Amino acid sequence: MIQKLYADKFNVLPLPAGNTGMQMGGWFRKEINTVADLQGLKMRIAGLGGQVMAKLGVNVQVLAAGEIFQALQTGAVDAAEWVGPYDDEKLGLNTVADYYYRPGWWEPGSSLEVNVNLDEWNKLPELYQVAIETAAAQSNVVMLSRYEAANDAALGRLIEGGTQLREYSPEIMTAASEAWLGLVDEFSTQDADFKAIYEQWNAFRSSIYDWNKTNEYAFTSFVFNAG
Repeated sequence: MIQKLYADKFNVLPLPAGNTGMQMGGWFRKEINTVADLQGLKMRIAGLGGQVMAKLGVNVQVLAAGEIFQALQTGAVDAAEWVGPYDDEKLGLNTVADYYYRPGWWEPGSSLEVNVNLDEWNKLPELYQVAIETAAAQSNVVMLSRYEAANDAALGRLIEGGTQLREYSPEIMTAASEAWLGLVDEFSTQDADFKAIYEQWNAFRSSIYDWNKTNEYAFTSFVFNAG
């Protein structure tokens, strides 16, 4: 459905070609425990996550990667999210904010794309098309695998260096979820394409949750609890 949308609207073929995995919930200069703590907080956060945070009272700021460090250092923002331990460490965000929150509920698996002009794509021999599709699929798997390993190592270094790992409270998580569902209703009313894609995606997600809880979750819970 996404490929059809891109073709109809932009004359482009999108191919998944990378994934960062589950992202983190951002760096904060002070602890936050309740929705009240978010009121007026200046936070660098983009996209749908930013729209949800705005609903919770956050003063949302959109900054490029190169501007985040200085903004946090000077207090121009009180908090900022970027990607995860590996990328955040490279920006030095751990040196200007003490509290590192999880999870990045707005980006549980950010997908990157390679986009190809559809007219040019259609000129390619089928063998070349398959080669590009295969390379994109391989990149999708390899990037996720590398991020999993790199984030694990980087998080260890951050904690060893004094970073305080925190978890978003159930109150904040619940409020964010409710705000998101409200936005879904707004988007669905305004955009038929969003509604059609979201409904199919959400139905699949609900179904796959049942499978994950039956098998994957049971195994993971035992392994984590067993130490």
